[in-house]
Amino acid sequence: MVVDSNTLHSAYLANRETLLENSPDALIALPRSYRDGDHIPEHSHGRSQLLHAMTGVAVVSTASGRWMVPTEHALWIPAGTQHSVDTVGDVEMYSIYVRPDALPALPRHVHVAVLTPLMRSLIAVAENLKIEQVADERARSIMNCLLHEIPQLEERPLGLPLPLHPRLAAQCQAYLAAPSPHVSIDDWAFRAGMSRRTFTRVFRRETGLSLSTWRQQACLMDALPRLSAGEAVTRVALDLGYDSVPAFTTMFRRVLGKAPKAYLRSVSRG
Repeated sequence: MVVDSNTLHSAYLANRETLLENSPDALIALPRSYRDGDHIPEHSHGRSQLLHAMTGVAVVSTASGRWMVPTEHALWIPAGTQHSVDTVGDVEMYSIYVRPDALPALPRHVHVAVLTPLMRSLIAVAENLKIEQVADERARSIMNCLLHEIPQLEERPLGLPLPLHPRLAAQCQAYLAAPSPHVSIDDWAFRAGMSRRTFTRVFRRETGLSLSTWRQQACLMDALPRLSAGEAVTRVALDLGYDSVPAFTTMFRRVLGKAPKAYLRSVSRG
């Protein structure tokens, strides 16, 4: 009998949710492997989730936007948040599921964070802990340290909030289909039927970002999976409409802290 992938994933989710609901532990660490182009349908958890893609890139969608999780980063998803996941490249995913009441300082909003060397090491150790080991003193100490590191992780602007306003949402979706660094506020305002001042105010209210910042993040979300797949920096930069590679590199470094080639080298070293 052939069982389709959605059926298999539904069974996996049901078993995992049973474990997450019944376990008294504050943290539960679970691995999961996905192939390039896999789609995990919309779902939510009773626990908050720290989602870490050890290889490949995961793109998580929520009602409020899209969030890109490249290697060296993790996505914090508060308990109860409906989300779906799409993969770029083969993704080895590791998730830490946290009881919402485990620590008062736990973040309350979806965001991408860069993993510190300490956090990467803690996750690597947690990954190798067997279920029967979780109760011993060493394992409890590791998981407790991991828990307290979560609020310390530095946020990175790898999310792309989408507006609810219908005309703005339509323009954003059209832009995502063909991103470019050349965006005119006046043109977007005209197509939205707003003055420049009103458009600027409404766009920031709906997304929390200026159009310029939103555009940069949209370009990065298009570029990073392509670069991770091996495309040349020059080709990606020119395809996105940048006038030069240095201009693209400046944007990339501003967001991820490294130039594209340096970032990709650090990722390949793991």
